[in-house]
Amino acid sequence: MNAALSEPLSDAAFSTQNSIEESYTQRSSVGIQANVLADIYQENINIALWQRAFKPELVTAISEFVALNPRLSKSVTVSPSSAFEILDDATDGTAPKALLEDIAELVDMFCCLFELDDVGLRLATLHGAMCPRFHVDKVPCRLVTTYHGIATQWLNEYSLDRSKLGHASNGKPDSESGLYADDSDIQQMTCADVALLKGQSWIGNENTALVHRSPAVATAGARLLLTLDFA
Repeated sequence: MNAALSEPLSDAAFSTQNSIEESYTQRSSVGIQANVLADIYQENINIALWQRAFKPELVTAISEFVALNPRLSKSVTVSPSSAFEILDDATDGTAPKALLEDIAELVDMFCCLFELDDVGLRLATLHGAMCPRFHVDKVPCRLVTTYHGIATQWLNEYSLDRSKLGHASNGKPDSESGLYADDSDIQQMTCADVALLKGQSWIGNENTALVHRSPAVATAGARLLLTLDFA
């Protein structure tokens, strides 16, 4: 695991003929091309965010899939070559082909970026906030993307007081603990965005892991969330 995190892959692993639009703001890197994800290897970056959008037909297909699978919760270990077949079987053939192809592509990218043979994958339909409090992950790095519904929230480094995380909040809600000053400090991913969240187990990142949380889910809505982790 440590070897995979010791140095970045070459730019060729995520090459593109298009120019990259990026903004660096206090440990974040945001771009409209997939190769922005490679910026997670930079020491001063704890979130690399690829902003993308789904085609209308995929949006419709995903909505139908969520309606058919309101209690979906699948955790499997997959490789780039097995992801499509394993997920097709795990969802009883109800997942649209385009969704399975997209997930398999993300698995391939994650494995390529970190030189992994396989990954731990979780795909779930959520009707409530899985992790409602701001927190950090005790993993090297996690890929997060929302296929349906409201997406993950996070805090920029400059806008938070890490001394107020967890038990240090003294039982107060995040909005009252002093963790952040104002609701405007909360950053919001968009459905379809793909993010790499650097965690506490990334070497040298023990005290600067990304602070994030699950958003509150609307009463009439649901989230379809995908996460990828080191297996």
